[in-house]
Amino acid sequence: MSHKGYKKFFPTPQFLSKPSFGLDISDESIKYIEFLETRKGLRIGRYGEKAVPSGIIESGKIVAANRLKDILSVLKKEQKIESVRASLPEEQIYLFRLKLPKEGAKNIREMIELSLEEHVPVPPAEIIFDYELYQEDENNFDVEVAAVPKSIIQSYLSIFTDSGLVVPSLELEAQALVRVVVKKGDKDVHMIVDFGKQRTGISIVDHGMVVFTTTIDMGGVMLTNLIEKNFKVSFEEAEKMKIKYGLTRNAKNQEIFSTLLNGVSIVKDEIEKHFIYWHTHKDEDGKDRQPIKRIILCGGDSNLIGFAEYLSISMRQSVELADVWQNILSSSDYVPEMSLEDSLSYATAIGLALGDVK
Repeated sequence: MSHKGYKKFFPTPQFLSKPSFGLDISDESIKYIEFLETRKGLRIGRYGEKAVPSGIIESGKIVAANRLKDILSVLKKEQKIESVRASLPEEQIYLFRLKLPKEGAKNIREMIELSLEEHVPVPPAEIIFDYELYQEDENNFDVEVAAVPKSIIQSYLSIFTDSGLVVPSLELEAQALVRVVVKKGDKDVHMIVDFGKQRTGISIVDHGMVVFTTTIDMGGVMLTNLIEKNFKVSFEEAEKMKIKYGLTRNAKNQEIFSTLLNGVSIVKDEIEKHFIYWHTHKDEDGKDRQPIKRIILCGGDSNLIGFAEYLSISMRQSVELADVWQNILSSSDYVPEMSLEDSLSYATAIGLALGDVK
């Protein structure tokens, strides 16, 4: 028994199965991208970003629906977008694993429903969930379940509908990332760190499936603010200094290095906390977990100079920047006209856009 496409809370109807825009909505921005299917393979179509002013979305919850609708309506009109594949905010999703006995297992969904109260602090009647088969043996199914409050899904769907956009599917942001940052067919365990402007998403992937995800309210803006405060410069100037020097250490920029290190070490401690927990706690069956093979970095601030090296040395672990094109480009004669920094920040949108591309 296999339930393909889990974490896509709405299956894609056949008449909508053509590739569409990937739309990554966060508290501070909306990123969009499309891919065009050509005789030579996939090619990048339109892509871009729109700022989301503060106070419209907070921790994934829409708090100013009309303002967000206006932004999406303008985007639809400017880019002539009809259909989008979008992600749900990680902060509002509950992810857990269940072992279900095969004996008498006539309806997997009903069995999961009976277990929702043990794992989700929201009444089952107010939850929408989906699942995927993780593994099975002679006696049991292991399923990975993703549950979301109906109110969250309805708030996003209402915004899309009011904006005139069709949404064939909503899925987990982390699963969209897996589609591009983990090599197809890779069954090892990896940690994905999405280091963005305002927040950092931390996910653990096993056999290509997200088995853990969390979000911390720390990102690149925090580092810029530290420089701004310490050097008494504008935010714009602080951002330039952060990008130019990063975590390089020499006599000329010793003070910048120390300032950034104070912030980066906090982020590292959060990453390391979940890394250690994974390796020191048994799984749901009481067995040792497979070790994390590497940490994969993505997000707009993940290519901060020296960041990957700092994590690798301090955590004694393989750390690398994501290659978002590894599962997409079939030939070496096409190099996307997108910088490394942009490709890292568009990783989620790229994964969404590729959701139904074979």
